[in-house]
Amino acid sequence: GLAQSTLQSIATVLLGADVRTLNLQALPIGAARSYDGFECALADAYARSHDLPLYRLLGGSYRETVSCAFWTGHRTVADAARKAREAVENGFGAIKFKCELNDPVVEWCQTIFDECGTKLSVILDPNERFVQSSHVERIARQGAAIGNILYIEDPIPRWDYESWAHLRSKSQVPLSMHISLPYAEMGQMEHDAARAARALATDYFNFNGGIYAYRRLAALADLFGMSYSHGSEIDFGVLEASYVHKSASVAGNRLPSDIFGRLIREHDLLREPLKIVKGEVSVPQGPGLGVELDMDAVRHYGISHWEVEG
Repeated sequence: GLAQSTLQSIATVLLGADVRTLNLQALPIGAARSYDGFECALADAYARSHDLPLYRLLGGSYRETVSCAFWTGHRTVADAARKAREAVENGFGAIKFKCELNDPVVEWCQTIFDECGTKLSVILDPNERFVQSSHVERIARQGAAIGNILYIEDPIPRWDYESWAHLRSKSQVPLSMHISLPYAEMGQMEHDAARAARALATDYFNFNGGIYAYRRLAALADLFGMSYSHGSEIDFGVLEASYVHKSASVAGNRLPSDIFGRLIREHDLLREPLKIVKGEVSVPQGPGLGVELDMDAVRHYGISHWEVEG
């Protein structure tokens, strides 16, 4: 987690600031993981002060609901079938699997097709761990014969744009590149999207980052006519609510996004969870983020408490 001293120093800088005078697109704090949380809080406060839902502050909404995928980690084939049935029973049209080269991903896809037919698509997300293009080509070829892989996300190391472009020309299923700006320490940067689009290295993107950084990435993809989804770091409800507003406010977010915290957590710290019906999460309509913290849950699950005074 973030150091308490870092959070306290940022809070001290912002304490007493008039949110109406801040440039929400470039806050006076360093670009780090902590930035997104403070940005989210300040944007919520500004939108609430004008009695507007956040998506209105961002220019309006292209959609009333945002598509999202069911999510799971590594599974046996039997467990993959069980999670797929669970996804379909809950109305989802896609399920994302974290995986690696040793996982029986083709067998997952086959048993899911046998169980669910065309009701459920599969997203494979190996986080670059399919290693080589030849491995991906084999999986894509076998998966294409089954017919239920929506796309493969980050199959090989992200820096190798030439291999991505070659793989894309050979792969029988689409590719998606995840650009997560909170992972800046791992080398993921905004300009990666421009490089990948110009190199014809990927069919889709999965973006995540702060509110306005995400919108910059989305605008670039829109210029290239590319579809994208919103990624996550398995977040709590407040940050996920911001994801819904962001995803609704941009044109090309047409793929199932990673908004699933309540599905895998005991609690997401919201008084009322985001409404997900048939794999679609409704855009909150209340002021700001349109959600409220469950302070009883915050106290129950909290591990420390401190205050910053001006």
